[in-house]
Formats: sequence, C-alpha cells, structure tokens
Amino acid sequence: MDASDIGIVFGSLTPPEQLTAGAALAERLGFGELWFSEDCFFTGGVSGMTQMLAATRTVPVGLGLASVMTRHPAILAMELAGLARMYPGRGRAAVGLGNTHWLGQMGLLPDRPLTAVTQTFDVLRELLSGATIDRRAGTHELSGVRLEFVPEQPPELWIGAVNGRALRAGAERADGILLSVLAGPTYVAWAKEQATGTGRPTPPITAFVLASVADDEQTARDAVRDAVGFFLRAESHTALVTESEHGARIRERIADLADDEPLVVEDAWIDEFAVAGDAHQVRDRLQGLLDAGADSLGLWLFPPDRLTDQLRRIAHEVLPATD
Repeated sequence: MDASDIGIVFGSLTPPEQLTAGAALAERLGFGELWFSEDCFFTGGVSGMTQMLAATRTVPVGLGLASVMTRHPAILAMELAGLARMYPGRGRAAVGLGNTHWLGQMGLLPDRPLTAVTQTFDVLRELLSGATIDRRAGTHELSGVRLEFVPEQPPELWIGAVNGRALRAGAERADGILLSVLAGPTYVAWAKEQATGTGRPTPPITAFVLASVADDEQTARDAVRDAVGFFLRAESHTALVTESEHGARIRERIADLADDEPLVVEDAWIDEFAVAGDAHQVRDRLQGLLDAGADSLGLWLFPPDRLTDQLRRIAHEVLPATD
C-alpha cells in the first residue's frame, strides 16, 4: 500500500468555501485520487467537483455518486462533457440510485431501481460518445437529444452499487465500481466476488471509508461513532449490514428504536464498518480492505473540523510506514 492506493473524500461535512484548499492540500500530500460525495442537501456534486478540479493539477477527481433520479441524464451528460473538455482525463463520475430517504423526501423513488440505474448509465455513455438519443431511460424521456460539445476523451463512468445484482450490473458495463461507506473487509470480499466472472475483466473497485487517526484507539473510534450510527440506520436493509456477522444484532437494535432515538454503536461495529485507531491500527485496517479486494480507498476523514490535521497525519504517520 502507498499513497496512490488512498484517496480522500470531500462532501457534506466540508463547507463549500473550504473545498479548494482541502483538495489542493490533499494533492500536495500525494494522495492518489479525490472524490466528491454529493449528499442532500449540502453541496452540489457538480459544483463541488468543479472546484476541486480547478484547485488541483493532475490528481483524478471523481463524483461519487450522482443519483440517476435527481438529474436528467441529458443534463448530467452536458455537465460532465464540459468538465471533460476543460480537464481532459482527470474526471470520473459514479452514478447510482442514491440514498432512498432523500429520494423519498423529493418524491423520486423509482418502481424499478436497478433498471433506472442501468438504463440511465447506458444513455450517459452514449451521449458522451456523441450519439443522438430518442428513447426512454429509466424514468426519463429523451427525444432527439444530442450533445453539442462532445468531449474528445469522455470521462470514466462508474456505478455505485451495494447489493449483488447492482454489483454484477456494474461489473458488466462500468469503468469502475464504487462501494459505499460501511464496506468492511467481509463485505468488500463479498462484493469483489459478485463483480467477478461476468465475461469481462473486473473493473477497479474503490471503497469509501469512514476514517480517523488519533493517538489512542478510543478517541479515533469516538470521532466516527455518530457517522457509523447514521449510516447503519440508513443501510441496515442492505448487504453492507446483512453480510456482517453483526448484522442480525444491528437490525434488531434498530427495529426497537423510536424514530428520533439514537443508535448506540458498539466498538466492535466501528472496528468492522470504519477505520479508526492509532497510525499502526489505521495502516493495518486500510491494508485489510485492500487485501479483501478493493483497488483503492476513499477516506472520509473525521472529525470534520480537523480535516487538515487528519490529512497530514494520514500522509505523514500512516502511509510512509507501509511496505
């Protein structure tokens, strides 16, 4: 493992005005890739990605992920094409369904989620290659749509997937697969197995990771505890949780909670669903995710108000000690 295997995720916990400085520092520290996670209702993904591309020089920048429900594919393709022409070879975009709670708030839950993802993905690919599209894709209509400024080098298109069918669909058509936070080693190995054997080479897999490094393990665990609890509640019905040895207990605990009652997150859950500890522990757990099948990792660093400190500690204390 070295810095090229490790990326940094910016998103909902980074105020927009801090994106450029954070992205520039991450590139100077040698991290291999940057991602912008669009979470509703914080900072827009395309505007965030644009700021990060403008603030850096060579590091790849990904949008992860854009919901196929919140943007018409013609509009998303137009935005991605502009970035691809301005920053050729540096941008990538992962698309997927997105958080179902947020989609429900907007009345955008589809009847056939995987169909919506795959059909929208295919249309995006065609539009970015210069095709004229005249058909329905997922829940969107396209009538004679063609981009006027097609990029010479279309951006990589990834699929963000959680469950088995979506992972296999991503492996069949995407340039890469993006795994959600909570992807522990057991889940990563399972996801890699789902994405293998589709008749084409397995695309690269990046896993997002809730991460914190501190002088002692408990301080680091406490930094990510609330975030782990939030995502466990949001994803308890998915393979991220059900594939875990802790899955049944977590689901039972969540079922007993009132809507506004916080989930008490056990240390053992943090150790599986996040990477938190001293420099040595963080290094070993990151390596464990890579050994399980991830090709790279996107670290979402905690606590968010100490982003610069966390970036420097990961770069100077965690990564240099690797083989």
